[in-house]
Amino acid sequence: MYSHTKKVGSIGRHGVRVGRKARMEMRKIEDKRKEEIICHSCGKPKIKRSAAGIGNCKACGGVFAGGAYLPVPEKK
Repeated sequence: MYSHTKKVGSIGRHGVRVGRKARMEMRKIEDKRKEEIICHSCGKPKIKRSAAGIGNCKACGGVFAGGAYLPVPEKK
């Protein structure tokens, strides 16, 4: 069983096998990826990451491409 603590969060599964800086970077990425993302078409927080660089809005059906971890809305 993996140990997750308050201090290390979800990256506790790696233990001491991975360096501290690498684990902290992974934690930042994982925490951002799990946040609610607001759709720039309909304004609802319904975007889910379907694959690397692709996000789908469950409310309006919009598909967004962007960064590898977060769908970046296009600039108008």
